Amino acid sequence: MRILIANDDGVLAPGLQALHSALTDYADCKVIAPAEDRSGAGSSLTLDKPLRPFTLDNGYISLNGTPTDCVHLGLNALFVDSIDMVVSGINLGANLGDDVLYSGTVAAALEGRFLSRPAMAFSLTSRQTENLPAAATIARRMVEAHEGLDLPPRTVLNVNIPNLPLEQIKGIRLCRLGHRSRAAEPVRWVDPRGKEGYWISVAGDAEDGGQGTDFHAVMQGYVAVTPLRIDKTHYEVFDHLNDWLNHLD
Repeated sequence: MRILIANDDGVLAPGLQALHSALTDYADCKVIAPAEDRSGAGSSLTLDKPLRPFTLDNGYISLNGTPTDCVHLGLNALFVDSIDMVVSGINLGANLGDDVLYSGTVAAALEGRFLSRPAMAFSLTSRQTENLPAAATIARRMVEAHEGLDLPPRTVLNVNIPNLPLEQIKGIRLCRLGHRSRAAEPVRWVDPRGKEGYWISVAGDAEDGGQGTDFHAVMQGYVAVTPLRIDKTHYEVFDHLNDWLNHLD
């Protein structure tokens, strides 16, 4: 089996190395990752400049693009018809609830949705690295066991791993996405020449983080696994919207 590994923290990120090391004796692993940190890039594609892959000494491919660019180029140009599965991460920092809308880690996995095997996105709920070995072990177990899955096409697993040593992780829980409150206001910044700018501020706290959510699971010491689908159609409002649209005719 051949696995394409990507991330959004950049090609030099320790989480990428940890994930590759955990999987390299299980499958033929190809790594394509952004040349720099592209956290928050979501599912964006680079359309205003050419993408230039560069192979590093360790065999990783560095790309001047987004996480989605990395997987898109890998599947459609560099390794056409030879990749079986896409695995993304290990991200340093959680991707819980509404984070999946912005996460480059999740977006990279979503770009692997056309493959026959489920794509997976792995995140450690900390920016510290001391528990990366535990996260890598969880990732290996899940990838290795993926053949036992029978999921609908275009299903992606979003996996958040608590920042704990392996022996302190209580288990794995199937969860729905929770929801965050509104983010803090952007921070105004003025450069030495007096030009104004803004930094995007921190994400909001969990507003819907009760039992059954990914927020609750990781807070209780469990790995949170949430299946994501591409179809965002809000089917429940069809009847109401249909009535409303009929009145517009």
